[in-house]
Amino acid sequence: MLNKTSVAVLDDDSDFRTYIEDLLVDEGLYTVEAFASPEQLVAACEQSLPDIVLLDMKMGEIRGDKVLEQLLARWPALCVIIITGYPSLEDMRNTFRMKVFDYLPKPFTLAQLRQTLKSAVEAFGLGKTPRQLLRERLGQRIKLLRAERGWSLKELAQSTGLSVSQISSIERGAHLPSIESFLAISRAFDKRPSEVLASIDF
Repeated sequence: MLNKTSVAVLDDDSDFRTYIEDLLVDEGLYTVEAFASPEQLVAACEQSLPDIVLLDMKMGEIRGDKVLEQLLARWPALCVIIITGYPSLEDMRNTFRMKVFDYLPKPFTLAQLRQTLKSAVEAFGLGKTPRQLLRERLGQRIKLLRAERGWSLKELAQSTGLSVSQISSIERGAHLPSIESFLAISRAFDKRPSEVLASIDF
């Protein structure tokens, strides 16, 4: 079962904050906190870092790019999605250089917001337990190693002494390999187990 993804919204428009909060809560996939000032958002992040921040770029005297700099300096792996009613190509270029995940110009549709959040959840592995992430990433890596060798599932099974169904289940991320199975798979690819694990960014 997936955990709900936590979303923090920073926008100076109270109607928009309420709209987004109601919208996402109704989706049933997210927990949402909305903030009117950067200070409130940063204080909340210090207590509990959200999975995703929806950040307005134009908030009266407050510059969203400065808030973005502050957030990414403190939490470089944070997933930030920019929202703005005044989109420009230059703004987009600048924010993407700062490693934001995406850019949503207002007014956006519910479908656009859903798709952007869905993409972020998938890209960052949000809402998944560490065990689920390890299963998926290790399975993907083993599948990639097999593809690089040009091996079929049957050929890898023969090289490891495992069954085709075991290999398939591991590659799909349905199961973690046992220690013995993982050692056999690593040996088949002439890799140290530590090499395989280091390559999955976990």
